[in-house]
Amino acid sequence: MTKIVEVSGLSKHYGKVKAVDNVSFTLEEGKIYGLLGRNGAGKTTIMHMLTAQIFKTSGELKVFGEEPYENEKVLNRICFIKESQKYPETFRVKDVLNVSPLFFPNWDKELAMALVEDFRLPLKRRMKKLSRGMLSAVGIVVGLASRAPLTIFDEPYLGLDAVARNLFYDRLLQDYAEYPRTIVLSTHLIDEVSQLLEHVLVIDGGKLLLDEEAETLRGNASNVVGAASKVEDFLAGKRIIHRAPFGGLMSATVLGQLSAQERMRATELGLEIGPVSLQQMVVHMTGGNGNSEEAAQ
Repeated sequence: MTKIVEVSGLSKHYGKVKAVDNVSFTLEEGKIYGLLGRNGAGKTTIMHMLTAQIFKTSGELKVFGEEPYENEKVLNRICFIKESQKYPETFRVKDVLNVSPLFFPNWDKELAMALVEDFRLPLKRRMKKLSRGMLSAVGIVVGLASRAPLTIFDEPYLGLDAVARNLFYDRLLQDYAEYPRTIVLSTHLIDEVSQLLEHVLVIDGGKLLLDEEAETLRGNASNVVGAASKVEDFLAGKRIIHRAPFGGLMSATVLGQLSAQERMRATELGLEIGPVSLQQMVVHMTGGNGNSEEAAQ
């Protein structure tokens, strides 16, 4: 599989603050990635370095096999839709669509106009007069119609209602199936997008906590509930990402597949085993619940 992005030991420091700290990963051609984590985790800083909007402090960074900074050959193959996208003061929706082909060689006008109709966007309205949801919809139109080989969406859903968000997910999957490219979704609505994602990257405190295929992660964590002493006995030697005692009971989240033998032992101990969603897994891994040492082992 062709590597679209190669990152090795990437760091970005602001004085003593390590916004991104020694991160390494690759993004492959034709996959949908989830870049997940809390606010301030370092996700946007990574996206800004990938798109040459800020300098790295150290490490190696290649996009399409080259350094992206001041590299037009690389940058015209990237579409980065930012949460706080700025537009010229006088621009209307149709002006954004008219100039987009200048930046994106693969621009599809028919798709753009179909999406404008789907999202009911007013072509003649000035961008500064749009609601938060309509601004997000314009970004979605540009991101999808760009058909850029590397398309990055940073919190693409802000202000959109559930119907509009589902419309975005549907249109993304439809067009991705016909025109595969590398797509990165940075979002807090993890459960909503979990079925779209093929690979998951979790960032917290500037560090990469998880870099795994989504299929592997599904069912890769379990919630164990029962008498505290018996739960503790069952947890011995396992990777725990969350503990929540209440009275004489305890609920704990275990990372890793449980074998049939382990599940049988849990039953013998009177414990209940339940599934953990991708969102719950990410929340527990980044939630600062006092188990960071265990979770890092």
